[in-house]
Amino acid sequence: MAGSKDGLAVQISRRGLLAGAAVGGGLLVAWSLWPRDYGVPLTPGRGEWAFGAWLKLGRDGVLTVAVPQLEMGQGISTLLPQVVAAEMGADWRQVAVEPAPVSGAYPNLPLAAKWAPLWMPLASGLADRPDDLVARRWAGEKGFMATADGTSLAAYERPAREAAAAARAMLCMAAGQRWGVDYEQCEAQGGLVMHGSKQLAFAALAEEAARFDPPDPPPLRSNPYQETATVGNPSQPVAYPRLDLPAKVDGSFLFGGDVRLPGMLYAAIRHGPAGDTELAGYDIRAGARALGLKQVVKARGWIAAVADTWWAAERALDALAPRWRTEGRADSGTIDRQLEEALTKGEARRILTRGDGDSNLGAPTVTYRYDLAPATHAMIETASATARMADGRLELWLASQAPAQAREAAAKAVGLSPNDVVLYPLAAGGSFDRRLEHDHAIEAAVIAAEVGAPVQLVWSRWQEMIAGRPRAPLACLASAWTAREDGTPQALRLRVAMPATTKEFGARLFGNKTAVAAREVAATGPDPLAFEGAGTPYGIPALAIDHVAVDVGLSSGRFRGNSHGYLAFIVESFMDELAGRVGREPLSFRMALLGHDPRLAECLQRAARLAEWDGGAGQSGQGIACWRIGDPEGEGPVARIACVATARAGEGGVRVGKLSAAVDLGRVVNLGIARQQIEGGLIFGTSLATGSAVTFADGLPAEAGLGALALPRLDDCPEVVVEVMRGDGPPADPGEIGAVVAAPAIANALNSAAGLRLRRLPLLSEGI
Repeated sequence: MAGSKDGLAVQISRRGLLAGAAVGGGLLVAWSLWPRDYGVPLTPGRGEWAFGAWLKLGRDGVLTVAVPQLEMGQGISTLLPQVVAAEMGADWRQVAVEPAPVSGAYPNLPLAAKWAPLWMPLASGLADRPDDLVARRWAGEKGFMATADGTSLAAYERPAREAAAAARAMLCMAAGQRWGVDYEQCEAQGGLVMHGSKQLAFAALAEEAARFDPPDPPPLRSNPYQETATVGNPSQPVAYPRLDLPAKVDGSFLFGGDVRLPGMLYAAIRHGPAGDTELAGYDIRAGARALGLKQVVKARGWIAAVADTWWAAERALDALAPRWRTEGRADSGTIDRQLEEALTKGEARRILTRGDGDSNLGAPTVTYRYDLAPATHAMIETASATARMADGRLELWLASQAPAQAREAAAKAVGLSPNDVVLYPLAAGGSFDRRLEHDHAIEAAVIAAEVGAPVQLVWSRWQEMIAGRPRAPLACLASAWTAREDGTPQALRLRVAMPATTKEFGARLFGNKTAVAAREVAATGPDPLAFEGAGTPYGIPALAIDHVAVDVGLSSGRFRGNSHGYLAFIVESFMDELAGRVGREPLSFRMALLGHDPRLAECLQRAARLAEWDGGAGQSGQGIACWRIGDPEGEGPVARIACVATARAGEGGVRVGKLSAAVDLGRVVNLGIARQQIEGGLIFGTSLATGSAVTFADGLPAEAGLGALALPRLDDCPEVVVEVMRGDGPPADPGEIGAVVAAPAIANALNSAAGLRLRRLPLLSEGI
């Protein structure tokens, strides 16, 4: 095992860490990538054997794979089992999934390094050193296994493959011992171990295999994803259909709100207006007359009713009619004024410089302003959590992107140690980073402790709108210094006024700060993590990014695409405007700046061919945009995309007819899931172009439900055509890249269609 770049190294032998113990009639075989005992993350049942932290194999032939990431529709509960099955040579028809418990055995090291400034504010440089010993130790000790920023494959593909390769070797050892041959001469495929004409099923070898020491290092296949699916048909390619699809189709798939416990009660909740809110009072007499009401539980900023049914609890809250005392109520007009003042007069901190930045350049050639309104996640499933407190022990049933931090926060809220809290991970009905927050876990724990019975808390959609954490609003001045002859930008400066949203999020997630306290932490600014990817994909010699941190009185949080979502809209809209100023065709204008990134240039060319790109001239209604997530000069994954949108301003607002995209994800692990994520991301990005915004008045959102968000309905959805290019780099996440490119492509298409340049998201806010 390689050590950190500062010379620290740890040499670990898996043989030296091999341990066996009888648990429930089964045998455990475990090893760790870190020299510390994190306990037994998987518990094998009778007739079942666990091989490390990742997989269990039963006498019935079922291979159960642990998944330490939240399934929220992105397909990770298929991708990681596929990695294990392909490397191990298992039969996909006998693969099952088990959500992994919170454990230091599953550290998300790339994300821990990237987010080091959030959990260790004095850290510097860890984001460029994901193998750093400090990040490894912290992630292991904290059980940090968050699902975010498209790091699932970067974090877990390698350890999952190593575990599967070791298990495959142990099965071959057991078979080789029976047949009297060297295990390295045996093959594993389709759930069978073979040598010549001999073959044995994994199930028949599991118990014996568990007694062998795994080889160190594990014998990884050269290209496991190209193996064949069945023994008898070597020409048949591997097919890995989604494991969660049948249950989602027939309705048997369990989400957070589907938990049912004996004697369980139901809780509904009301939160105060957005701002520094305190419960001022409520009508206890009217509430007491509500049918089914069992108890009222209150805290500083919320009040909950507990009843026999959720609807009874919701009606009881109506009767209770809580009153609030709120300072600094969020208001959209105030937000816009604060952003305006910060943008024009605020003190900026420079967070990125390329070349000479904007030094000694004089006045810019051109400056345009771009704005984004707060955007809500609008996932299908609202926040829900089930809690049971008994005998000094708290149990939580929860869908969480950061389960270790949710467990720690819930434990603190009820005065327990995290070791006295058991979190049962569940899938989420959508998230888009909303499930990185854990307010509802804290609330459910407090309510259950107060009531003394199992309680399921479900937020109404209205509460999700009030107490959710939208994408931060911002205002940006984009300036360019261009060449006189052809308008090519020689220098670019972005001056962005927005909350220090990532610092605020980090204060809540890792510091367990309240919303108001987190905003106070963030007010110190600046926030470099809020501008990840600000370098732009273009070869512009000089670049400067300035951040004016401003507290707008509204808490903000992580959001699908994060910084790339707003930076892509700003930069790609600006690039189109720069091309238009000098009469240059938008595609060729971009191509001239991508000599250093031929893969992104190829994406542009392929997208243009898919869409039959006509240059966007003659009011054709075609607009083009491209983007890149990841550093092509680094060792990590890089996702690239180019998109051509066809759109017009019609009756009722923007009508998007078609989205054509070419995507480079490096090495693709599962093409079907990659396409699903890209297509879904493009539709999500379309929703950000046409709606998703939340407007506040006196601390309350004007939009009470999904129907008020101007989201695209089925008949509004455009035709989507996607081409996924073959690549050989590290596999990049497909879930973010489509979501960030759609809005600028649509904005550019509207300019093509009617000469109408909209510089504010959502585009409908301009009153089309």
